[in-house]
Amino acid sequence: MTLTRAVWGYIDNRDRRVMLRMQCWRAPRWIRLWMTYATRLGDGWVWYSLGLMLLVFGGASRFAALGSGALASLASIFLFRSLNNMSRRNRPCEIEPHCWSRILPPDQFSFPSGHSMTAFAIAGAIGTFYPHLQAPLYFLATSIALSRIVVGMHFLSDIVAGSAIGALLGYGSVQLFH
Repeated sequence: MTLTRAVWGYIDNRDRRVMLRMQCWRAPRWIRLWMTYATRLGDGWVWYSLGLMLLVFGGASRFAALGSGALASLASIFLFRSLNNMSRRNRPCEIEPHCWSRILPPDQFSFPSGHSMTAFAIAGAIGTFYPHLQAPLYFLATSIALSRIVVGMHFLSDIVAGSAIGALLGYGSVQLFH
């Protein structure tokens, strides 16, 4: 138990240092806009829009891709909610006020990042079926994940864990549909 506490203490200290830098950073306007829009894109509607576009223009693999993406998304939402309620980690915006972001958190707890988890789950699942979309999907997923730190919603370890779990869920869902 002592090793676990030491490791978690190390991660928590690093997370708080990054948090304090982000909370006080007056980012240039273009970064503020990019991060705000990226965080809003991760709220879900961009994934529904992608699903509709694939349904109409997705070709022969559209049903497998949509099934894989939907499974990855649902699994990430279920797992995120379970882990979130177990961890009960406070959000950075509750610890220290943010200097420019006024975005309200969608729920109470921070670990892991549900936006990051879902973004990487869907990017991995859909990107496997449409390799030409992989780069834009992973750019979007990375932007969403980073935005969660920049706007004060998550710690670095929250998005790292969420992104890794999401990537694994995306990979697992592809194995069922490919």
